[in-house]
Amino acid sequence: MRRRDMFRAVLAGTGTFLGLRVVQAVATEPARQKVAYHLSDLDKVNFVLGNIKNHYDGTGGNVDIVLVVHGPALAAFKSKGISAAISGRFASLVQQGLNPHACANTMQGMDISLTDLLDGFHAADKGGVVKLAELQGQGYVYLRP
Repeated sequence: MRRRDMFRAVLAGTGTFLGLRVVQAVATEPARQKVAYHLSDLDKVNFVLGNIKNHYDGTGGNVDIVLVVHGPALAAFKSKGISAAISGRFASLVQQGLNPHACANTMQGMDISLTDLLDGFHAADKGGVVKLAELQGQGYVYLRP
């Protein structure tokens, strides 16, 4: 075998080896999940908050979670008269990175402002369902427990 052919063979083998090492490193790191939770049923508030906690725990926090609340469920997040259990769970989830959005249409219909809701909420100005569709367009997985 000529020197030039030997050099090419060694170079190709080294490139393949290094390429495999990069693929192995990438394969061991799970991709960050992007999830949009949809909540409109008042009777599912605790259930959904529990699912979100389990999602953070199950991924080791390697997840971006947006909670979109509209309809009757929004009343459960009013800061006045809220149960300590919901308030505490919600605050803990916001500290973990939960990004909650309240439907502007529901807020208007129920005469609720952002200041009436627990800290951390953002307004979904175009509406809750529009926000959910936008998130799906950005690659978020849609979950409606």
